[in-house]
Amino acid sequence: MKFDAMVLGGGIVGTSVALQLQRRGLNVALIDRKAPGNETSLGNAGLIQREGVYPYAFPRDFASLAHYAGNRGTDVRYHPTAMPKLTSFLVKYWHNSRPDRHAQIARAYSTLIEHCVSEHRELVEAAGAQALLRKNGWIKAFRTVKAFDGAVAEASRWKEEYGVEFDVLEDNALRQAEPSLNPVLHAGVRYSASESVRDPAALVGAYARLFERLGGKVLIGDASTLEHGWRVPTEVGVAEAETAVIAMGPWSGDVTTRLGYSLPLEVKRGYHMHYATKNGATLNQPVLDAEVGYMITPMARGIRLTTGVELGFRDSPKTPVQLEAVEPVAREVFPLGERVDSEPWLGRRPCTPDMMPVIGPAPRHKNLWFAFGHAHHGLTLGPITGRLIAESILGVHPTVDLTPFRADRF
Repeated sequence: MKFDAMVLGGGIVGTSVALQLQRRGLNVALIDRKAPGNETSLGNAGLIQREGVYPYAFPRDFASLAHYAGNRGTDVRYHPTAMPKLTSFLVKYWHNSRPDRHAQIARAYSTLIEHCVSEHRELVEAAGAQALLRKNGWIKAFRTVKAFDGAVAEASRWKEEYGVEFDVLEDNALRQAEPSLNPVLHAGVRYSASESVRDPAALVGAYARLFERLGGKVLIGDASTLEHGWRVPTEVGVAEAETAVIAMGPWSGDVTTRLGYSLPLEVKRGYHMHYATKNGATLNQPVLDAEVGYMITPMARGIRLTTGVELGFRDSPKTPVQLEAVEPVAREVFPLGERVDSEPWLGRRPCTPDMMPVIGPAPRHKNLWFAFGHAHHGLTLGPITGRLIAESILGVHPTVDLTPFRADRF
């Protein structure tokens, strides 16, 4: 039970870190309370977002703020009881969303995003998981000309600044791409360089099996019990390692706080439900109904409907108000059949107020590393994060400069 490194957290980020370390010759344990891929990584929309160079910003115009303050939006809801705790975080988030600051953040963030597709493809090939990957992009669809024109202008700017490829789909082109969509969605932007996954949890599982084939150990244990000296009790004994990596997503703060760090980590909650289809309807790629704020994605289990953002305490009970609000709208857009799941799934996206993950060494502990806070882009950035942590631990100059993502920036 002695290892060169232990990785705490079996989501896409932690599994990628463990795999990248094991591939480079270290003896690694991956520790979590569940099998890999069964928490936050289970419930996303399955996107690998090459276009995601600008992380999701806080709205700053008065009309949007007034709209969300009423707490009736389909894309963002909040728990009033959580607002006193979240206020400081949201103020910082709002500040960092100022256009000049957001552009500065994008310049750093894009250095991660540019590697997301290539790093996934390498691991997918090694894991034999090609059947899970879809390479036809995803569509942001619109109901009004004004919103569509704004999205085209935004995509054009992203292409000029960062080389993000896109296609414009108007009327017939959108119908050809997705024949089963209601024409109420009259145009769209397809981000053709992005990819998607048919089953995110299965992809994490495939990476974990590759990790085990290479000699890594997947252990069941409560990673939050990490002790200095890097020891964690597991079902088969106490695991010990010279190096530890905290990659526990929204639970990372439980450990870092106990170790004396005060990092501004909060969560954006979100829900999903799977549906059968009716009348032989098909969905070829993920589609975002951008002006309402939900996404439908073809998954192995059915059509997955994912909601926007719910702001609240991490561990509060489910309140799937958004799902109930958007489901009737989604049924008008696409022929959804009966619900497949017995209840809505709730996930928690770990977020920082500057919209960037925490990747790098712990400032005050030797041989302790952080890899969390990826917000909406955990699946997107898991493999490149794993590579960067592995390179840094082994003393190799990292592929991406980690300075903007270090914990001591706060």
